[in-house]
Amino acid sequence: MAHHEFIPEGYHVTIGSHEPVLEVAPGDSISTTTVDARGRDENGQDVTPRGNPQTGPFYVTGAEPGDTLVVTLDELRPSRDWGFTGTRIAANVLEPGFVPPFDDDGEPAIWDVDVKAWTARLRTPEGPLCNIDLPLDPMVGCFGVAPPRQQAISTATSSTHGGNMDYRGFRQGVKVYLPVAVQGGLFHIGDGHAVQGDGEIVGTGIEISFDVRFTLDLVKGKEIGWPRAENEEFIMAVGNARPLDQAVQHASTEMLSYLDQDYGLDARTAHLLMGQCVEYDIGNIFDPAYTMVCKIRKDILKKLSA
Repeated sequence: MAHHEFIPEGYHVTIGSHEPVLEVAPGDSISTTTVDARGRDENGQDVTPRGNPQTGPFYVTGAEPGDTLVVTLDELRPSRDWGFTGTRIAANVLEPGFVPPFDDDGEPAIWDVDVKAWTARLRTPEGPLCNIDLPLDPMVGCFGVAPPRQQAISTATSSTHGGNMDYRGFRQGVKVYLPVAVQGGLFHIGDGHAVQGDGEIVGTGIEISFDVRFTLDLVKGKEIGWPRAENEEFIMAVGNARPLDQAVQHASTEMLSYLDQDYGLDARTAHLLMGQCVEYDIGNIFDPAYTMVCKIRKDILKKLSA
């Protein structure tokens, strides 16, 4: 197992079968950087067109269609002292016809980000939020593997390959499982957020450049339908679709498969368990595809296995 330091020289605003920037072996880790959603680097310089630019893709030796790529988010750290957000809640999140009672000049809000103090504070526009600190909670909004059939899917949306899921649970330490659809998997990563509320309902988190470190591993011959993940407390299955009920369907069905494949639960037990113990988190509800996350606590599964 090796560690690689990678300095990006270009970025992609689609996730697809792009020329790989680095080939690594299963189990290798990579340290690199990402730019913010508008293509600005750690110095605030425009280095690439906007639209959740992705660093990568990274080719994993031996990855083939029908395998599962395992991504461990080892470190996610903002790399500059400011970020930006949208200023008004998306119209589709509010009742039809609701108009916010304030003027919107189209300018983003600017936030000061203090990595030493691990806080963010609103700089502009002026208001009560300028007087309080929010704790940083870094997460990565957009990442994934190349989708099947030579597709190149916009980083504005998401599907079975991952993509712009904007789920705040994709924090440091989380392990994510992605379905390999092309040789090498071709892993992309970008769209760092210093802080973000559930749903990314203003169209952004606190968008900022990141220093990232992640490990890429492989499960040969294990086929999954949608992204999965786990942290210390939960296993998770992700559905990306619109309308929201379809995302729920994808996530719930993938969880049934997860409980069968990894925990050996018979179908009736899995249905009964989910009926009383399932939890749902909402990811992105701003972009073309919504994201729903279906979760089960690991402590319950440990009791069942015992």
